[in-house]
Amino acid sequence: MDSHTIGKMTEGNRAPWYYLVLLILAGESVFILPFVLQRVFRPTFLKVFELTNVELGLCFSVYGFVALVSYLFGGPLADKFLPRKLIAFALWCTAAGGVIFATFPNYRSLQLLYGFWGFTTIFLFWSPMIKATRVWGGEKAQGRAFGFLDGGRGLVGALFGTLGVLVFSFFMTGDLDTASLADSRFAFRKVILVSSGIVALVGLLVWFFMKLPGSLEKEITIEKITISQIGEVLRLPSVLLLMIIILCAYVGYKLTDDISLYAQDVMLYDEVDAAKTGTFLLFIRPVIGITIGILADRSRPSLWLLISFLIAFAGSTLFATGLVVNTSAFVFLISIFILAAGVYAARSLYFSVMQSGRIPLVLTGTAVGLISLIGYTPDIFAGPAMGYLLDNSPGLEGHKQVFMMLAGFSLMGALAAYRYFKLYGIKKDERA
Repeated sequence: MDSHTIGKMTEGNRAPWYYLVLLILAGESVFILPFVLQRVFRPTFLKVFELTNVELGLCFSVYGFVALVSYLFGGPLADKFLPRKLIAFALWCTAAGGVIFATFPNYRSLQLLYGFWGFTTIFLFWSPMIKATRVWGGEKAQGRAFGFLDGGRGLVGALFGTLGVLVFSFFMTGDLDTASLADSRFAFRKVILVSSGIVALVGLLVWFFMKLPGSLEKEITIEKITISQIGEVLRLPSVLLLMIIILCAYVGYKLTDDISLYAQDVMLYDEVDAAKTGTFLLFIRPVIGITIGILADRSRPSLWLLISFLIAFAGSTLFATGLVVNTSAFVFLISIFILAAGVYAARSLYFSVMQSGRIPLVLTGTAVGLISLIGYTPDIFAGPAMGYLLDNSPGLEGHKQVFMMLAGFSLMGALAAYRYFKLYGIKKDERA
């Protein structure tokens, strides 16, 4: 059964609107503990866990190595079992890890915890989420499905970030500039525990309410994945190009973790103001995701993917050349917006072009697993690379080098996106 036939079937028997809402809630909640908290609170995170930038990067490397294996084997799992069950279980396991996280384990234990999260968020969660989103989008709304997913995830992340800042500020006693390690840990523990409780609650909502019509659930699962089917997926040019496209886009996404630290080191913001800058970054994501999703469905998703990489290149070049130094808060935020617009637009769109790339829906999990095996390797190298650059060139110079790296990958992503557009963009436009 080919992807076009399946697309028509899903259009006639479509998943309800709240299915996507639950996907959005789950899609960001599962990454709050391992990623969002350190993105918003990076200076505080380094302080309370007593880590260097390199050590934090190596925690992400452990996550990345576990994720690498999980992508490969978790993909076929998503084609065999219903997304609802896998996603709910992943959320509960991730929340359980948050309880350990709140004890501020030592460096080695923290690495093991990140390895555990690599299993819960990828093996159990990633491919089911992508497949469920593609099911919701059907034949004609892939841009909206993935744009709303990533934009909605950005909004959820921003709300988590805002809530985290409020909780941290409420429980932080004394002056922020002179706060002791114990004071910071007391406040940050509350942030972790509140986040863990919400993640577990979302798991319950998914289990009980994220259901598909019965016939549709049968259409999107397969009893057994064969070697020949895996070979069929690997031979698709779209799969190989998406490996490169996602790798480049994901490097950009990972390196935006530097923004809150840049605010503290270069713009000289305090802990709370630096966290607010990180939260502002998160609020950009829903605006870009929703906007780019609507635009993509009205024209060519692969064209907008190319434009996104070019914008990311322009934004990262602003920071890499040292132009964003000693500027007003307004100029700083505008520069962040340009960079984030390109990075988040590319992130929103890269899976939306699977439909035009002729990847069968029933094998979406397997395809996502294979693509992600290469595409998400930045989980292994991006964190340590950023940490190395920042720790070995303190101050502005290290941050400039991080954004030079981002600019290089954005340019490479633009080249791959251009090739994808030449192969599939026109055909997608004709079918729309």
